Amino acid sequence: MRHETHVNHSDHSEHGHHAHHGHAQGPGKASWGMAAKATLHCLTGCAIGEVLGMIIGTALGWGNAPTMILAIALAFFFGYSLTLWAVLRAGLTLKAAIGVALAADTISITVMEIVDNGVLLLVPGAMDAHLADFLFWGALAFAFLVAFVVTTPVNKWMIGRGKGHAVVHQYH
Repeated sequence: MRHETHVNHSDHSEHGHHAHHGHAQGPGKASWGMAAKATLHCLTGCAIGEVLGMIIGTALGWGNAPTMILAIALAFFFGYSLTLWAVLRAGLTLKAAIGVALAADTISITVMEIVDNGVLLLVPGAMDAHLADFLFWGALAFAFLVAFVVTTPVNKWMIGRGKGHAVVHQYH
């Protein structure tokens, strides 16, 4: 779907970026598929960081609070890193890429982290489970699933307004 202001011309060189037809480039309709892909992208980075943080904290015998703080910090780090990597490959400067990553991922990662950590806190025994326990991995997978379900409509709403992952799509 093309943004209405782009319909009547085909040269996008004056915009300073590589516009890609088929992606929202500003306010407009966002499909559930587009929102799901954006959420999966975000979830991938969050999951890498969160699992790594939980493994490190659990392996070091840290308490729940420091483990959760590390997991959340790493979720943001890896979430932003995946977007940075993609837009740097598209030719953006590091400064511009950081701006795009912050704009694209901050709300999505924040919602995802609130939801999945909230779920982990609500699952009895999940925060005290060890790496070798099924409860540890089962609760984490369940938390990611719930976070995906809750965050997808948020991403759909943001993309439809030209925010969130809509700012990344113009560089693909």
